[in-house]
Amino acid sequence: MLFTKASEYALLSLIHIAKSQEPQDVDTMSNVLDIPKSFLAKILQALAKDALLKSYKGAKGGFMLVKKPSEYTLKEIINSVEKKSINVFECSNGICPSQKEENCKIMPVLVKLQNKIDDFLVSITLEDIIQNNG
Repeated sequence: MLFTKASEYALLSLIHIAKSQEPQDVDTMSNVLDIPKSFLAKILQALAKDALLKSYKGAKGGFMLVKKPSEYTLKEIINSVEKKSINVFECSNGICPSQKEENCKIMPVLVKLQNKIDDFLVSITLEDIIQNNG
């Protein structure tokens, strides 16, 4: 699966939010990160709906992290905004869309690849990304 702009923007906005001590509003983040406001709002709402962000209303409202950056995994962030599992191929979750699992020679390799990718995405935290970003 190719990560979309939604995943990229979610990561950029979470980094921005993590570096702040106060709620960050959509208007400010849209300008600072150069992300279309309506698209950013949709992404942040998805993250809040999945309890990855806390939303505050009012004049000093905005979004804050609900946990430490070290407790967010890359996989959970991407799953939240993409609204589907991160699969390399349709069959990499162990189910063949053509119902030919027993005769498929490549599915076992794809399942192993998917497991390695999943393990890798779980091993990377928001804190790791922030520290590598400077």
